Amino acid sequence: MKRMMKASVAVLSLAAMLVACRGGGSANTTFTVSYNGNGNSGGSVPVDPTYYLTGQTVTVLGNTGNLVNTGYSFEGWNRQNNGAGINYTQAQTFTMGPANVTLYANWIAGYAYVANYNVNNVSQYRIGVNGVLTALSPATVTAGTHPTSVTSDPSGKYAYVANSGDNTVSQYTIGANGVLTPMTIATVATGTDPSSVTVDPTGMYAYVANSGDNTVSQYTIGSDGSLSPMATAAVAAGTLPISVAVDPSAKYAYVANLLDSTVSEYLIGTDGSLASMATATVASGTYPTSVAVHPSGKYAYVANYGDTVSQYTIGADGTLSPMATPLVSASLGPYSVTVEPSGRFAYVANAVSNNVSGYTIGTSGELTYIDPPVVASGTGPFSITTVAVH
Repeated sequence: MKRMMKASVAVLSLAAMLVACRGGGSANTTFTVSYNGNGNSGGSVPVDPTYYLTGQTVTVLGNTGNLVNTGYSFEGWNRQNNGAGINYTQAQTFTMGPANVTLYANWIAGYAYVANYNVNNVSQYRIGVNGVLTALSPATVTAGTHPTSVTSDPSGKYAYVANSGDNTVSQYTIGANGVLTPMTIATVATGTDPSSVTVDPTGMYAYVANSGDNTVSQYTIGSDGSLSPMATAAVAAGTLPISVAVDPSAKYAYVANLLDSTVSEYLIGTDGSLASMATATVASGTYPTSVAVHPSGKYAYVANYGDTVSQYTIGADGTLSPMATPLVSASLGPYSVTVEPSGRFAYVANAVSNNVSGYTIGTSGELTYIDPPVVASGTGPFSITTVAVH
C-alpha cells in the first residue's frame, strides 16, 4: 500500500511538472512565441518550439519560410499587426514577459517624409500594412529655415525640401532603410519664398513654386541627384503659387495658386520647360495649397487650406475636371497632399491640427478615410511625400 501511495505521489508530481512546463502552473508557468504571416501571399511562417519562462531571453527568428506579400517588402517582425508596435529583425533579442507573444510579419510599402515648418526638420516614416505610418530612427533630420515641401525622385534615391525662410532647396540621398542624408552640396538657391518642390517622372527635371514672386523655378537633375537651374530659370504662375505637380507621362504640370483659388495647367516641353495650356487655370476649393497626381495619370487631388481636398479626373489633353464628388473633408489646415507609389493610398499633412490624414483610393479615384484616419506629426506639418521600397 505504501509503495502504491509513493508511486501515485510521484506520478502526480511528474504530471504537475509537465503542466507547469506547458503553461498550466503558476510559479513556473511558461509561454510561447508564435509568428504570423500578417496577410502574406506566399511562403510560410517560422516555428519556435521553445517554451519560455518569464525573464528568459528570446532570440527572434528570420524569414526562414520565404514569406512574401505582393506589393510589400518584408522588414522583420512587429508586436502589432499594423506595424505600430516594437520592430524586430533576425537574431534580435527580447525578454519574455508573463504572457504568450505573437510576432507579425512587418510589411513595408515604402517611406514617407513630412516637412515641419516651425521646427526646421523633416519627419521620417515607414508605410506599413493598410497604409499606417510609424516613425523611422532617427525620427527627424535637419532641413533649412521654415521647410514647406518635400519630394523624392522616381528612383527613390534622392529627396528635396523647399525652405521658404532662406529661399533654398535642401538636397538629400535616401538610404536603403529610408533615412535621409544631406548631399555634399546641401542646398541650392531658388526664387522668393519657395513653397513647393516636385520632380518629374523621368527624374530629369525639378520644379519649385515660389509664392513670393509668383513664379515656378525650373531645374535639371544631374546623375548624382543635384539640381542645376535651366536656361530659363523661372516661368510665371498664378497669384501666390503654393504647390506644383507633374503627371506620370511627364507631359503636364499643375500649380495650386492660393489667393485666386485656382490650379494653373502647363504643357512640358522636350527640354523640361513649362508652357501654359490653352485653358490656363481651373477652379479649386478655398485656398488651394497642394496638388498631387495619381500614378495612373487619371486623377489629381488638391489640398485646400479651408479643410477640404479637391478631386479631379485628368483628360486625354491633360486638362482637369472635377469628380462627381468634387470635395472630401480633411483635418484642420490641410497644406499638402501626396499619393504613395502604388496608388492605393493618399495622405494629407494638416498644418493646424499637427497630424496626417490617410485615405484609400477607390477604383474611380475617389478618396475614403483609412482607419485610423489621422496620425500625429511634428509641429506645423506643411508637406508630405512617399517613397517606394527599393
